[in-house]
Parts: sequence; structure tokens; C-alpha cells
Amino acid sequence: MDLLTSLKISSSGLTANKKRMAAITSNIANAQTTRTAEGGPYQPKEVVFGSEPARESFSEILEGELEEKAQTVHATEIQNSRKPPILKYEPNHPDANSDGMVAYPNINTMEEMANMIEASRAYEANINAMGTAKAMAIKDLEIGRN
Repeated sequence: MDLLTSLKISSSGLTANKKRMAAITSNIANAQTTRTAEGGPYQPKEVVFGSEPARESFSEILEGELEEKAQTVHATEIQNSRKPPILKYEPNHPDANSDGMVAYPNINTMEEMANMIEASRAYEANINAMGTAKAMAIKDLEIGRN
């Protein structure tokens, strides 16, 4: 695998994990939001990842094959979670229904924090991979100089 392909793969991982971190922070920030502009409680966001071949040139796209079969990752979409809201009995809350129940987003803050740590580690791993590729390229240049 060449330098540019490895940097492209790591870069796609950085971008995808940045979007994942944004969705997680939005979920944590809105964990108690009972009313949104769309109506109802905040809908937690989930990022869906996908992959595609890391092709560099037009000829590789036409051939449809890469020797290394390298893949880049990308966030295909950010969708609302399908989890139903959590109902709590709070009759004095301004968003309570006629039975005194308030709909809160179904967000587990501890689970979101674990997801944030995982996304942060993946981001960090991609940064380290880029640094290693850069260091290898510099060593290649040094070998050529001698």
C-alpha cells in the first residue's frame, strides 16, 4: 500500500469518527430534552458507517480491483434512534400529558460515554496510523539520500 492510500484510509476514519463524536455529544447534551421544534422529546442520533474501496486513479475505478483490497470508511447517514421514549410521572412538568406522564429521550448517558471513549480511541488510532505512515515515508527518503 502506498503512502497516499494509507493517508486516505486514516483520513476517512478521522472524518467518520468526528461525525460519530458529534452525534454522541448531541445525545448527551439533549438527554433531558422533552420538547423539540419537531414536537415530542429529542430523538437520539445514531451514525451508520459504510465502506468503499480506496481507489486512487480512474484506471483503478474502471478495473474495479485493487491489489490490496483496501477500504475507506465513511458515515453513510445519521439517523434517529428507534428506541421509544421513557415515560416518567411528573404531573407538574409543563410537557406532561393528561395522565401526568412526561416523555424523555431514551438515552443511557453511561452507554453514550462508553461510545464516546470508543470513538475517541478510534480517532486516536487513525492519528497514530497517519504519523507512522509519515515516519515511514521520511525513512524512505533518508534511505534514498544515502
